[in-house]
Amino acid sequence: MNSTSGKTDWARLDAMTDAEIDTSDIPELGADFFARAELRNPPKQPVTLRLDADVLDWFKGQGQGYQSRINKLLRLYMQAQQHKDM
Repeated sequence: MNSTSGKTDWARLDAMTDAEIDTSDIPELGADFFARAELRNPPKQPVTLRLDADVLDWFKGQGQGYQSRINKLLRLYMQAQQHKDM
């Protein structure tokens, strides 16, 4: 499905402020919900990955956590591709 499919006026929705969006049919999430909520991250798996030296140097130059940033970018790409396939 692409952004032109369906009947949603995405431009109008994008232009709305949070205050203009009717959320009256969505219950508020209270403290009890957040007290029981669990953050679940998929397990990490070590891999050998061959990257161009300049790409790796750039990520390392961004400081600690460069592997997590690479993973985040790969996840965003994966999700974009999954969304595109729908």
